[in-house]
Amino acid sequence: MRQRGYTLLEIIVAFAVLGLALTLLLGTLSGGVRQVRWSADVARAALHAQSLLDEVGVGEVLVPGRRDGEFEGGRYRWVLDVAPYVDRARPPGQPVDPFAPQLLQLQLVVTWGEGGPRETLQLQSLRLVQPDPSGVAG
Repeated sequence: MRQRGYTLLEIIVAFAVLGLALTLLLGTLSGGVRQVRWSADVARAALHAQSLLDEVGVGEVLVPGRRDGEFEGGRYRWVLDVAPYVDRARPPGQPVDPFAPQLLQLQLVVTWGEGGPRETLQLQSLRLVQPDPSGVAG
């Protein structure tokens, strides 16, 4: 009776193919996990940015300038620039009514990332503000 089995070479080749397949599979899963984490970080940064933009100018007079801060104990950092909006279509030298509402441009930059800020989210918005009657000289 002759017994037929696998040779040592066949077993080594089978393990090599199995190892290669597992390496490719784990690499694909690892990339997917990174993408999911990146997506969650972007969504979290967008939620923080939107909540900050919703709060700006509520209960306080919005004035041109720069402010900065952080969310989640420094994981996300933000910088908000507020400046008067410049309408490029408006002819230069046209008089401006000091009692008219003013349009301000808000630019918010949120940065985050491990080992220093590597990812950036930038949002821009416009706000219409009423002039401060106490600040106008009469």
